[in-house]
Amino acid sequence: MQQPNTSTPNWYAVHTRSRHEFQVYDRLKLRGVEAFLPSVDRLRKWKDRKKLIAFPLFPGYLFVRIAKDPGSMLNVLKVKGVVRLICALPGEPAPIPDEQIASLRKLVENREALDPYPYLSEGQRVRIARGPLDGVEGVLVEKLDKHLLVLSVDVLRQGVALTINASDVEKI
Repeated sequence: MQQPNTSTPNWYAVHTRSRHEFQVYDRLKLRGVEAFLPSVDRLRKWKDRKKLIAFPLFPGYLFVRIAKDPGSMLNVLKVKGVVRLICALPGEPAPIPDEQIASLRKLVENREALDPYPYLSEGQRVRIARGPLDGVEGVLVEKLDKHLLVLSVDVLRQGVALTINASDVEKI
């Protein structure tokens, strides 16, 4: 059985310390590592001014293109602010298909209004993370292209549904 070629570079997700994405990106570039940090510009308002600020599209994560060999991985892991490579199995970094990175690059370069969208699936238990209903838990349901939060009262065998913005919920 032939071993997979470990010298071919693949894209991998890197978990960074909170709010260190841009610093880690710069440090990786200085080490000669091909990195990609998708970001979006948002208008921030203060009392005296407004300013466009770049925010990571996926807070706490960026992508690197490296060969799957111990030297390349160690080169990334030694960068200040890097927490770990995202693994499918313990100790086995999960490669990301080139097509997904290419599509993501195209979306970011297009400069359309992008918003992070939680990776949620129908039937998953979720909690509202912000707004007046902060902390409410229920099951995510899709109905006619809308997202609903279904709150069930098991004892009564009854439920109530509320239309929600999926970006306002988090997995439990």
